[in-house]
Amino acid sequence: MIKTRIIFKTFIYFFLPLYYSTAFSQSTSPLDGSAIEFIKGADIGWLPQMEASGFKFYGDDGLEQDCFQILKEHGINAIRIRTWVNPSDDRQSGHCSKEETVSLALRAKGWDMKIMIDFHYSDSWADPAKQNKPAAWLDHSFPELLADVYDYTYDVMKALVAEGITPEWVQVGNEITNGMLWPEGKSSDNWKQLAQLLNQGYDAVKVASPTSKVIMHVDNGHDKIITKKWFDNAKENKVKYDIIGLSYYPFWSNAKLVEGTWLNDNPDYKLTIDDLGDNMIDLASSYGKDVMIVETGDMDDQPDRTYDMLVAVQQKVKEIPNNKGLGVFYWEPEGARSWSGYGLSAWGQDGKPTRAMDAFLAK
Repeated sequence: MIKTRIIFKTFIYFFLPLYYSTAFSQSTSPLDGSAIEFIKGADIGWLPQMEASGFKFYGDDGLEQDCFQILKEHGINAIRIRTWVNPSDDRQSGHCSKEETVSLALRAKGWDMKIMIDFHYSDSWADPAKQNKPAAWLDHSFPELLADVYDYTYDVMKALVAEGITPEWVQVGNEITNGMLWPEGKSSDNWKQLAQLLNQGYDAVKVASPTSKVIMHVDNGHDKIITKKWFDNAKENKVKYDIIGLSYYPFWSNAKLVEGTWLNDNPDYKLTIDDLGDNMIDLASSYGKDVMIVETGDMDDQPDRTYDMLVAVQQKVKEIPNNKGLGVFYWEPEGARSWSGYGLSAWGQDGKPTRAMDAFLAK
């Protein structure tokens, strides 16, 4: 019986990934006739802790499966992994250390998925509302912070490369609309310093993994004023990068904080989807860069609407001229609300993906 289980597990972990990598490969054809694979990605930073806590994942057929297998069956061909400097052991706001980043990346590689590494440069969440320095860097001078960014980025990248992992993309900062490593790198006060920090990250990535593409990531992808201001400043301050990364969350576009709870009376994606499309075309044209949606998501209890949103977003990315629209990543689709408390996943409380995930199979 034990031997049978070992044989079965060997099949699951080594042969199924190869099968699904060919069975569900999708591509688009540019004018020159070559094939460009459209990226359909998932950020799954919570997955290891969900598994460790006993959360079970089930396919559409109701059978327990590896989450990677389920994602692959729904068209996912790339994985995004966040990495934190010295994280806590909190199951939702911790982990994601260098070692855990490498471990999850190895699993993604085993399933023949492309990999994006997302550097937050913090011990926990970094986003437009907070860009806290790692505790170990708190008292460092600005020159020391420059060295911190380079050394830490290089260290993580070299750890990945040592395991045979070459990330396709690397984010230097997460949703850095307002900068990172506050206050030294706050964009409203210190754009020149922010540019230096970002370029240190860029240089470290390229030294460790020359073929990896560096992404600059801002939120409110539908807002032309916000994004244009950021990338104009980046250009003026000679920030080095390869790809423009955007977040697009219809829920957050009109959300308001009411007595400690975020509420949105009308989160309809149709109110902003055309703005998103127009803005992506403008960004690609203005700065000569490829564009990706590196984060998106919508309400888990309205899977049909989320399905429609995902189909629409993918179409808008594909409509960027000259094949400059690379793909779309869903943020924590597997992060079921019963485990995470997060309401924008694409997973049901029964452990199965909702219909929203079928959007990545749509033509």
